[in-house]
Amino acid sequence: MYQKKDTLYWQNLTRQFLKELQGGAIGVNEIDELRGVLRFHEYRYYVLNDPLLSDYEYDLLYKSLEKIEQQHPSLVTPDSPTQRVAKDLTRDFPTVQHLVPMLSLDNSYNAEDLFDFDRRVKELTGLASVEYCVEPKFDGSSISLIYKNDLLVRAATRGDGLQGDEVTPNVKQIRTVPLSAPFTAQGIEEIEIRGEVLINKENFNRFNDQLLQQGLAPLANPRNAAAGTLRLKDPGEAAKRKLEVFVYHISYTGLAPRATLPAALATHAHSLELLWELGFRSPHLEKKVCKNIDEVIGYCGQYETMRDDLPYEIDGMVIKVNDTRLQEKMGMTSHHPRWAVAFKFKARQATTQLTGVEFQVGRTGAVTPVAKLTPVAVGGVMVSSISLHNQEYIAEKDLRIGDQVLIERAGDVIPQIVKSLGDLRKGKEKKIVFPTHCPICESRLFKEEEEAVWRCINIECPAQVVERIIHFVSKDAMDIRGLGEANIRKFYDEQLLRDIPGIYTFDFAALENKEGFGKKSIENLQTAIAGSKTQPLHRLIYALGIRFVGETTARTLAAAVTHLLDFEKLSLEQLVELEDVGPKVAGSIHDFFSNKENIEMIRTLEKLGLSLRNQKKDTTTSGNLHGKTFLFTGTLPTLKRSAAEEMVRNEGGIVLGGVSAKLDYLVAGEDAGSKLEKAKKINTIRIITEPEFLKLIQP
Repeated sequence: MYQKKDTLYWQNLTRQFLKELQGGAIGVNEIDELRGVLRFHEYRYYVLNDPLLSDYEYDLLYKSLEKIEQQHPSLVTPDSPTQRVAKDLTRDFPTVQHLVPMLSLDNSYNAEDLFDFDRRVKELTGLASVEYCVEPKFDGSSISLIYKNDLLVRAATRGDGLQGDEVTPNVKQIRTVPLSAPFTAQGIEEIEIRGEVLINKENFNRFNDQLLQQGLAPLANPRNAAAGTLRLKDPGEAAKRKLEVFVYHISYTGLAPRATLPAALATHAHSLELLWELGFRSPHLEKKVCKNIDEVIGYCGQYETMRDDLPYEIDGMVIKVNDTRLQEKMGMTSHHPRWAVAFKFKARQATTQLTGVEFQVGRTGAVTPVAKLTPVAVGGVMVSSISLHNQEYIAEKDLRIGDQVLIERAGDVIPQIVKSLGDLRKGKEKKIVFPTHCPICESRLFKEEEEAVWRCINIECPAQVVERIIHFVSKDAMDIRGLGEANIRKFYDEQLLRDIPGIYTFDFAALENKEGFGKKSIENLQTAIAGSKTQPLHRLIYALGIRFVGETTARTLAAAVTHLLDFEKLSLEQLVELEDVGPKVAGSIHDFFSNKENIEMIRTLEKLGLSLRNQKKDTTTSGNLHGKTFLFTGTLPTLKRSAAEEMVRNEGGIVLGGVSAKLDYLVAGEDAGSKLEKAKKINTIRIITEPEFLKLIQP
């Protein structure tokens, strides 16, 4: 969309405006140029993933535009960057007619199917050889975008293919969708574009983590997350989920009088490039033009092997006749176009029977229903049980014992039940009855109004005690090797281990005659337990299992005190002032350290030799890496990733969770995947090797 000379122009204008802001304000006469600057930087950030401006500087310019428009309402335009954010809730989603029906694609599953498709294409066209364009089949939610006189006027879901729901306010929140695009310069007055709404894997996992921390059920998969977001009544809430749109097809063009069809639309591949140049996110880099079906088959196989390394979910490839005139000649059936076919990757869905439900009690007392299934292979993994999350989840999906259910596993996502197959019920299925009392200790269950989870609040409940011990010794907590889940459950049942302090008073002599415990394994366990006493404070805080406190928050808490019991003295207000600690997390921390039994346990641990002091407080405010941000990807030659991250922190650096403009260094090892590719697109990130990283920390 922007050539090199344009980039220099917009960058110079950006610096001019930032300089003006230092001296006062940007003038109202410059409002059009200011909008252009903001659109340019949105394009660089959201479409190219190659920002040239800091978030802070962008915000300064954006707020300046907001101020000018508030002072001069008559100057507000529909495609102004400020008009993405809707001020009101969407009351409903009116049904609208598509300009051209959104048909399904015929499916293929192997090379034989593709050879058959190629044969049909040649018969319909009368040609001996046909050129194809191949691109990823994005696993999201289909969308139709209509632009009139360069402005986005409507966005609609696929619906039944003939008509769908208008979701324009929510789509306007998606930064990869331009509010305006220069189609009239191409002689096009009206255009309908098809695309796919996605949420990338990183944002999906981050959003699910937030839901879990709130005690809510996670979303099943990125596709459902994208579709559900489009129908949220609050566009502001929709904006928080960070959707993206890939546009992949121009379905209709309304030309201006005496205008001719742009030459770029003569082939599908060129149309994708045109959309990219006009500011859209299209698969112009992912696509490949293939001279024959053999090349098509090879490219499909190549993508299937790399699907898990992509930042977004795909479930296959789409093969299209590249010449648009041939597409028109071939036409379509009532169901699908004859000039395109979808090549579906190996199934990651399967049907099986829900044979029962177990109710498990976690370390925080949360009661989780777990479906027991007739074992079935999905995506290379044998699945026999799946979490049903909570009572509302069961009701929403109308699940019953004995149901045939459709389950799904995408990439590394935990398997989920997509739906029950109600049409296959025989009348013998049983409703799932959620217990009113704890299935372990029989205490009455309670549920807070704002939560979907039922809890056992008896902290002496054996299930909670065991789960707390399992968490305490886990790898990311105190990391006590040899004291795994199976042994903990066994020791608890045999009354050898009844609580967390009991780990450090364990009777090792009782293991001498037990099967599986030789002299060496007992010595190793003793060494691991003794070594855990020197773990840093942040690991101990995480090991305590305080609700809502993950590893990152544990580090924040450890850095805030000199001694763990300092938290007894901190008020809610003081806790909320800590970085990334909100009211809910602060409340949980305050409750934990207000509990006398918890304080007694912590004092006991200190008497048993655990360090409750923050030995590193105020010692890492400087260092060779002070203030620099790092991320590690791939397999490093000599260092474990956890050790490398600790080295960064010891030198005053910061470890980030993902690639962004805030990242200074990406340390790449062997088999580096999507993070490396993403970092290459951001010119401010330095990509270095392990030896180069080690040089940075040398004095």
